[in-house]
Amino acid sequence: MAGTARIKITPERPVALAGYASRIKPFTSIAGDLWAKALVLEDETGKRVAILTTDLIGVYADIAPAIYEGIAERTGIQRSDILITWSHTHSGPRLTLKEGASLDSAEQDTNHSIAYTKRLQVQLAELVEVATRSLQPVTLEWGNGFASFVMNRRQRTEDGIRLNPNPSGHVDRSLPCLKVTTADSKLMAVLFQVACHNTTLGPRNYALCGDYSGFAQNEVESMYPGANAMFMTGCAGNANPYPRGTMELARQHGNEVALEVDRLLKSDLEPINGPLKTAFDHARLSLQPPKPIEELEAIATKGPNWLRGSAATMRDALEKGESLPSHYDAPLAVWQFGNDLTLVALSREVVSGYVLATQNAIGHRKLWIGAYCHDFFGYLPTAHDAVRCRG
Repeated sequence: MAGTARIKITPERPVALAGYASRIKPFTSIAGDLWAKALVLEDETGKRVAILTTDLIGVYADIAPAIYEGIAERTGIQRSDILITWSHTHSGPRLTLKEGASLDSAEQDTNHSIAYTKRLQVQLAELVEVATRSLQPVTLEWGNGFASFVMNRRQRTEDGIRLNPNPSGHVDRSLPCLKVTTADSKLMAVLFQVACHNTTLGPRNYALCGDYSGFAQNEVESMYPGANAMFMTGCAGNANPYPRGTMELARQHGNEVALEVDRLLKSDLEPINGPLKTAFDHARLSLQPPKPIEELEAIATKGPNWLRGSAATMRDALEKGESLPSHYDAPLAVWQFGNDLTLVALSREVVSGYVLATQNAIGHRKLWIGAYCHDFFGYLPTAHDAVRCRG
């Protein structure tokens, strides 16, 4: 059984855009509406799970709990059976619950962002409730395609690693696709994934937009009226679209994804059966020791914009005599669809090395490795990447 629903989440008032620290004002136009979409699945035992996809940069750890609690209260679906995911568009609204002006936003704009975030928490819980009301018999199938524009973005130079195109660097160019078809052979929903940042549009863009994934979803839905096209992000921490920089390129990449999804939907896909089993846990990730207060002060006042806020938070905590955490407990989940598909859902901005690591750990076949799920808290390099970056 499956049910689906969608809701427009385009901000109605000026809010700051997320993703680039150099932007200093709210969005000025809307190039495309933003959406949140839900897919609820129920197996033959009555077990229910929910997947939410959103045209957002990410749902932070202080924002996510209220959404999970709201879904559980409204539907009975527990935290361990919910996946909140995001496209990681850098042309969507900044989410925050922190009051007061920030480095890049006036106080009024921050207040608008807080109001938007609080409303979003309620909307996402309501969305899943609506999806549960439309449960009906479905057939599930899945397959894997290809996205050619995914480019490694970590280039080694004499001065260290820089964010530049690296054609010889590893990326995941797979495009997994889940097809949900009703008993009368209509496409209810399609869930698809690309392991690439939604950064075709750069920091000079002030138009709200889902970037390439937004255009891809719109195009698929125009091909299949009445169906929900839902986008997940794979292990994209070290991958950018190539080429990038214009709205036309974002449309071009989105069209490529949509055509590949359409090809998969029309091909012979692998059937998916139940029962559905889920596992949810946390991985304890070690954090580097904090820098001395003097260095944090220098970063907070003169460092790059994207580092100042974190440096100030750590500085203030240390000055109060508080200790900073030595670990972060990163959520992760595994969903097993009978013997037909294993979905691994990782949190953080996961680099592509974890695709290889996961495949080596549990096998290559019938495997879907997703990232940018659960809660959003920065990059997750492999141990190899971390050592190389420090070097």
